[in-house]
Amino acid sequence: MKYEINKEFMMLRNIPLMVYSPKEKSGRENIAVVLMHSNSNYFETPQAFAVAERGYLCFVSTATSHETTLDQKLVHLAKVVEYARAYPGVEQVLLFGHSGGATLMSAYQAIAEKGTAFFRSGRHVIDLDDIGELSPADGVMLIDANFGNGVMTLLSLDPSVIDENDPKKRDASLNLFDPANGYDPSGNCHFSDAFVKRYVRAQGERMNRLVAYARERVRAIEEGRGQFDDDEPFVIPGADQVGPLNKLFPQMPSFFSHTRDAWPLIHADDSVTEQIVPCVRDFRAGRDLTTSLHGSGVETTVKEFLKNTATLATEEFGYDETTLYGVDYKSSYCVTLGNVSYISIPMLMMGLTGSYEYITAEHAYHEAVSCADKTVAFVEGAGHNFMAEKEEYGDTVNSCFNYVDQWIQSRYFR
Repeated sequence: MKYEINKEFMMLRNIPLMVYSPKEKSGRENIAVVLMHSNSNYFETPQAFAVAERGYLCFVSTATSHETTLDQKLVHLAKVVEYARAYPGVEQVLLFGHSGGATLMSAYQAIAEKGTAFFRSGRHVIDLDDIGELSPADGVMLIDANFGNGVMTLLSLDPSVIDENDPKKRDASLNLFDPANGYDPSGNCHFSDAFVKRYVRAQGERMNRLVAYARERVRAIEEGRGQFDDDEPFVIPGADQVGPLNKLFPQMPSFFSHTRDAWPLIHADDSVTEQIVPCVRDFRAGRDLTTSLHGSGVETTVKEFLKNTATLATEEFGYDETTLYGVDYKSSYCVTLGNVSYISIPMLMMGLTGSYEYITAEHAYHEAVSCADKTVAFVEGAGHNFMAEKEEYGDTVNSCFNYVDQWIQSRYFR
């Protein structure tokens, strides 16, 4: 049964909040699902309606313009969780992390379980601010999560940039969009194995240089040698993680093309098969926008970069048909795959196979070493925003959230 929805907008201590609820009593209002992205506004999104249509409360918020770091957004999220926990009739609070929202939700729960001090002890590229203790949730759902904003930036860096202060100075042999290197805008790309190896290695090396620079500038600020007393501007050309841009795998769908292991795959008729799960995405043409500040430049600060979008790569950094490797997931708390290793409460990880992000579900399942109750499943043909990539895949929104509903019922309505 699907319920008609009420929406109530409010300002919660200067925080915008929308509460979605079923108009009729469903008997499931004791479950509150908290939905928030690390950057985007998720009001009026399919997942908010789909959750409430199945009888649950859904609390949706979005970061305000002055909340520029992940730390500030964690404080914001903590207030929403606190409000949902105190909402009349609510007994369980579940976190819903989609795409970059998985970075925020996984970081929140990891910090809530491990304690703030663990993330302020020099283990990471930068320490967490003193944000106080966080109230843990009762479950986490990571639906088409990305690898974490730090990893997505690593995967999006243009390694052809030679001079960070002059993006027009580039190594042509590392330009992804140069036909001489194998690019074909029609989709018939033929990058050599040697080019791919050089490209991804150079991405890792550039990320590590950026991290080293930002950390040095943070030390300078702390020692009174900084440009400003609190932070410094940092412009990174060719680093925007949105869209295909400098990512190699949208141009080559053979990367992240299938899972390593067999998992439940949900089909258009809601039947489920256990199998190696293929990705059904198509080639996505990118554009060379590295010399455009607003096209692919990231305008940030050294502290915001380290807190929001940095991680460390090893010399083995790379990826293939199934696997991302050579990333120090635990170097940053803006990395979903590092955060999930600290989470012990029930976790649902789902991948939408029309999207390259789908492969994160399998990775997260294997990285969630502290979690005894973890589930992974995939929705055939669903794009990153839940809608079917082709008509033949049916109502993928319905298929996805029917499975979410079953998972919630099996754990919280026993």
